[in-house]
Amino acid sequence: MDHSHSLSPAEALATLGEGNRRYAAGAPLHPRQDLARRAATLPGQRPMTIILGCSDSRVPPEIIFDQGVGDLFVVRTAGHVFDDAVLASVEYAVDHLGVRLVLVLGHANCGAIAAALSGETFHGHVGGLVEALRAEGIGAGRHSPDSAERTHVRITAERLRRLPPLLAPLVSSGTVEVHGALYHLDTGEVEVLAE
Repeated sequence: MDHSHSLSPAEALATLGEGNRRYAAGAPLHPRQDLARRAATLPGQRPMTIILGCSDSRVPPEIIFDQGVGDLFVVRTAGHVFDDAVLASVEYAVDHLGVRLVLVLGHANCGAIAAALSGETFHGHVGGLVEALRAEGIGAGRHSPDSAERTHVRITAERLRRLPPLLAPLVSSGTVEVHGALYHLDTGEVEVLAE
């Protein structure tokens, strides 16, 4: 498949930054959300970025990055914890849609991180999610909420960079980039984290 339409990772990251600045300033454009865009995307999708983010209802990627229909390939789970279905979704967007930027998007005041830090016992699937976070070293007495959120984003991004068989070689060659970011609920700003 011809992926010549794809933005470079730097171009995609810059576009996200511009959109977030508009959103944070209270001046979103709501681009590419009209009937014409819906019709234009009928034949297929050509997103510029994969967002692996948290399910939190306060962190809708298309809104906080002021993007339109078909711009973002969004995969969301509680605490952006991933499993095989999430990894398959990311690989699909890279391999079949030609996306060259993966952004792991954490956020302030994350309930999953707070649960991991609480030291409490959780049951059912929530317990499994909390244990996955604790297995990364996120736990009571080890981190503040802010440092735990940043640590989890960085760990997730690094795991994606090393993911065989598809992502690791593309990241090594510079074809695909994986970055981590943190959304600040109070300001609406997204901070791209240093690697």
